[in-house]
Amino acid sequence: MGKFDVSLYGFVELDGIYDSTQSYNELSGNGLLARPGTFAAEHGRTLATVRNSRLGVKVQTPEWHRMSLHGALEFDLLGNQPPTATEIQTFVNDTFRVRHAFVELKTSWVNVLIGQAWQLFGWQSFFHPAAVGIQGMPGQVYSRAPQLRLSHCFHAGGMQVEAALAAARSPQRDSAFPDGQAGIRLSFDRWKGMHSTGATSTAVDSAAIGVSGALRRFSLAVPTAVPPATADTNSTMGWGMSVDAVLPIVPVKERRAGALTVNGSFVRGTGIADFYTGLTGGVGFPASPPLGKGYTPGFTDIDPGIALYTTDLRLAMVDWQSFLIGLQLYLPPRGKLWVASNFSQMDSANITDFTAATASGVFVRSRWADVNLFADVLPGLRIGAEYSWFWQLYNDDVEAQNHRFQLSAFYIF
Repeated sequence: MGKFDVSLYGFVELDGIYDSTQSYNELSGNGLLARPGTFAAEHGRTLATVRNSRLGVKVQTPEWHRMSLHGALEFDLLGNQPPTATEIQTFVNDTFRVRHAFVELKTSWVNVLIGQAWQLFGWQSFFHPAAVGIQGMPGQVYSRAPQLRLSHCFHAGGMQVEAALAAARSPQRDSAFPDGQAGIRLSFDRWKGMHSTGATSTAVDSAAIGVSGALRRFSLAVPTAVPPATADTNSTMGWGMSVDAVLPIVPVKERRAGALTVNGSFVRGTGIADFYTGLTGGVGFPASPPLGKGYTPGFTDIDPGIALYTTDLRLAMVDWQSFLIGLQLYLPPRGKLWVASNFSQMDSANITDFTAATASGVFVRSRWADVNLFADVLPGLRIGAEYSWFWQLYNDDVEAQNHRFQLSAFYIF
């Protein structure tokens, strides 16, 4: 590779998971919990998997006229499986999946990122919580997308201000417009603390506050009794805002023991379900609205749970509001043992507009909490244990719960 700097990175992960219900596989996301009284709700499930193992390649070019290029290709084994896949096909013969594939040009004036990377919305992944479980968690913004991003970092005393604009893949290709995203992030260089994101990344980071937003367009065919080729379309605009923070309560610069850090996120918007993992709330196409005889749905060219027609045939978007708060404490004597705990809540004020009032398959609120214990046993070897509590409130006031216990080992390189 000549003067190019090439490096491998990633981790090997083994997860052992027990759930009190048969609601989820290893990745819980924001899927529906099994309703009490059903077979799945009354029986447990145990999983063993290495599918969250990860492999990446980073490439750095030599600097040229104060400009440099770096890129990354990153993969894991959580690729989509067909619904007919057997258990051995799903959990043993794992499917390769692209996570990141991008190149970034860095200059003195502007940084340009091209390719698939973390969404600018939520300033991912800096504000992600620390947890043993596979992210994204309930109520956690967690998403990547192909994009073109422009950013610049300004230095002002002991503070850095980063501003960014991005045009990202739209959640509906037939909208004919990309997502527009923008954000600003403040970092305080003299206020540093220990900070873990996910289960494998731990570093001394500056305190930071980020604000970001997204604007997106949806265009769906009008439910009509005429041939689809002559049907008209309805269009509407979705939006989202996210406020995120990492604040070292007991700051440290070098040592880990005694460090205490808080992270938090607040998100609100409409038509933003795809920023979360597996979120539909239970609504989908083309089950609602109920169309009269002779009507052609014609509006299934979008993933479920984002924008769709209400029961009275109005084009609207599903509203969501969420918050997530986490705490990380690194224990004496060396901080190689630490605990983390998180709590999140999600609410939708209008999800019942998209389904019959008597429907039992839609949740209007979810809550999630966990407690984690991490230990760095050897250089590169990390062990983690987690207890998680999942709760959802269905449209008909039924409450569903799941209890998860997870033990994981990570070889990080």
